[in-house]
Amino acid sequence: MTVTPDHSAPAAATGMPAAKAPAPDTSAITVRGLAKSYRSGGRGVVNALAPVSFTVGDGEFVCLVGPSGCGKSTLLKILAGILKPSSGEYRIHKQGGAVADCQIGLVFQSPVLLPWRTVLQNTMLPADALELDRDAMRQRALQLLDMVGLKGFEQSYPSELSGGMQQRCSITRALLHDPPILLMDEPFGALDAMTRDIMNSELQRIRLESGKTIFLITHSISEAVFLADRILVMSARPGRIVDEVIPDLPDRGSLDVMTTPQFGVAVHRIRKLLGIDVRNRPNVD
Repeated sequence: MTVTPDHSAPAAATGMPAAKAPAPDTSAITVRGLAKSYRSGGRGVVNALAPVSFTVGDGEFVCLVGPSGCGKSTLLKILAGILKPSSGEYRIHKQGGAVADCQIGLVFQSPVLLPWRTVLQNTMLPADALELDRDAMRQRALQLLDMVGLKGFEQSYPSELSGGMQQRCSITRALLHDPPILLMDEPFGALDAMTRDIMNSELQRIRLESGKTIFLITHSISEAVFLADRILVMSARPGRIVDEVIPDLPDRGSLDVMTTPQFGVAVHRIRKLLGIDVRNRPNVD
């Protein structure tokens, strides 16, 4: 084997500073130039999502807020591997293209519970799909149901639960296989205001206890400000990310934070970015 000597001068000899090693990439989600278009009847090509680029750090809670029809759900479905992008790329925990089944948990606006299965059986669905150890997963399911306040309802059926309880079951199902990332598409959009506040507090608690990376889609500005470390603001279709907002809140664990001046400042800034006149723009609260 022939070894070629290194004739380059040491940094000190040249007077040049030594090159710094690149900072480690701690992103859980990386999106570069992701876009989606499709053909629709007589309308020709519809641009559902303009090229967007952003990252979500490991353990970070990021919300994407924007008006109806701007491409928020399209973006989430691409990240989940449900839709293919028209252009651009994304990476989930350094793995590009298709997402590994065990890397993400999905929560949609509707709980999508199987009516013939009990709460425990619905929670156990990922164990069946991924062929995981049933005994270990059953113990984890029971622990998760206890964590979200469904202890004692393990043998109940979805029709016997309130909307909030059904969504809690949906969240435990998403957490069962312990994915590092949760993708959530307006999970509390169909709930009444009081239940929604309770579920937002519950999700914040789950996040703090589990350390998950969460990417959540919402129409609700107040929900985004309460939950997120960082908020991406999207324009109308074709959706573009126009700016980001980092709320400076004194206590994120309590609903009382929603009455603070800092909360109001963040809400006002997002409304301004969206160009919202609350008297005639009902799509975003």
